[in-house]
Amino acid sequence: MPHSSPDRQALNELTHQIIGCAYRVSNGLGAGFLEKVYENALAHEIRKAGLACVQQQRIAVSYDNVIVGDYVADLVVDTRVLVELKAVDALEDVHAAQCINYLAATGLPVCLLFNFGRPTLEIKRFVGRNFRRG
Repeated sequence: MPHSSPDRQALNELTHQIIGCAYRVSNGLGAGFLEKVYENALAHEIRKAGLACVQQQRIAVSYDNVIVGDYVADLVVDTRVLVELKAVDALEDVHAAQCINYLAATGLPVCLLFNFGRPTLEIKRFVGRNFRRG
């Protein structure tokens, strides 16, 4: 079922807020820390912005109506946006695939991928297939 324009607008505003929080963390800490440091700092910034944020959310993966495994999302914001963090020299295709698979497993509309491992924050936004049209 396609999402309405108000849903899309609210989601865009939410992702904009999260990206702003990520820039504050990147500008404040710079590059060179472990991923967990950025995760904790970003979760703090997101909560300061008044948004709900769950760290290390375990999410079941099912196949043919059977749970076949699970994965742990770095952050889930406002129960609508997955956030995956990296602190690497360069994002790779496997990082994008991870986000796409997480969206498929959860049915959530958006996954933001942040790389804090470079002097300038890298951002990629992935949209779930159920949210592409509307």
